[in-house]
Amino acid sequence: MRTVIFVFISFLLFGACSSAQTDYDMYFKEHSMRLDMVLAGNKHTQSAYLLELKQEPFWGGSTTKFVDKQGYGEYHFTIRDKASNKVIYSRGFCTLFEEWRTTEEAKTVNKAFYQTVTFPYPKNEVVFTLNERRKDGTYNALLTMLINPEDDNIRKEKLPNYEVVKVVDNGEPANSVDFTFIAEGYQLDEMDKFKADVKDMADYILSMEPYKTQKHKINFWAVCSPSVDSEADNPRKDKWVNTAVNSSFNTFYIDRYLETGDVISIRDIAACAPYDHICVLVNSEKYGGGGIYNHFSIGTSDHPKAREVMLHEIGHGFGGLADEYYTSDVAYQNFFDLKVEPWQPNITTLVNFKSKWKHLVDESTPIPTPVNNKYEDVCGVFEGGGYVEKGVYRPAVNCRMKTNEAKGFCPACQEALTEMIEFVTD
Repeated sequence: MRTVIFVFISFLLFGACSSAQTDYDMYFKEHSMRLDMVLAGNKHTQSAYLLELKQEPFWGGSTTKFVDKQGYGEYHFTIRDKASNKVIYSRGFCTLFEEWRTTEEAKTVNKAFYQTVTFPYPKNEVVFTLNERRKDGTYNALLTMLINPEDDNIRKEKLPNYEVVKVVDNGEPANSVDFTFIAEGYQLDEMDKFKADVKDMADYILSMEPYKTQKHKINFWAVCSPSVDSEADNPRKDKWVNTAVNSSFNTFYIDRYLETGDVISIRDIAACAPYDHICVLVNSEKYGGGGIYNHFSIGTSDHPKAREVMLHEIGHGFGGLADEYYTSDVAYQNFFDLKVEPWQPNITTLVNFKSKWKHLVDESTPIPTPVNNKYEDVCGVFEGGGYVEKGVYRPAVNCRMKTNEAKGFCPACQEALTEMIEFVTD
């Protein structure tokens, strides 16, 4: 009887995968479409504008899982088949623009930021819709447009002639998580250092859970994009350099916040390899980094805590994890509404804690959980996180999303990252 059940379940799984692959072949080609846009506005208003469409040669994502199930991100886009009105692809994401909108500057200044999204290249006409998340978790459409994949003005330029190295090879892109590192602030004669730095990052990341357990599903790529100068801009030192993607410290006037608004150059370089998540590795000894969900993660190569920082930033960029600290200097103001359950899987306002890691908390553990020796190593509900001391709760006393000194990710973060790996892979 067990054999019959196993065969039946296998048949169902095979049938489901075959059906999903058939859907991919029905709606999509093997490469990617990239939509470049501009997000503009201030604290109170925002608008989205199309910049251009571009064909990229690789699709590194799943060929069976098209519709976003996580519900993560401050923005969300859908690709709807025009003929059938069926949603054939969707994803959530975050932006540097949305972070800027919470700063003091956004109260009095209007700004514009580049933003890009990618999806499998459609075979037929589709309707693209970009949505912003309202405070109550519902969505409002910012931009809706018809896309004709045969449009003559969709750019189909050749890729830059950069060396591409598969640093860690654990399978085909469609069946794997592809972390693609691009070089920033590495001159042409420093590419051996870049490849060694990526290998060092890969080895460290794959030594940490849940990546350690899931390493058979993870690839690492290195795209050797040279810069004219080494390192990155450092405005506080009046240091300005010519680099591949124009990265800079002091983003939003926070010294350690390393970022760039040149996401178009990042995408142009990353397109040389398949990718599920892009990592920008900056050739610098300075402490700093940044990570934005389904956007990219960025960190330095040579600071003593560089590996810990990159792991943290990939937690943001790939896993959608929130910062669990609340004492460090940040530019954001009222980043989380305490009357709404945040979408990030590792923080809660207790508005809807059942949707988070409540199943991981032992019944004997009080909620909220005191910060003392008794609960130091348990999964609980500890007040303080998401940049505020009161009203936002985290799963552990210490976690890699809180400090670089933590042993690793807490159980809630590990579970969320594992679910993301499973979603991205077939």
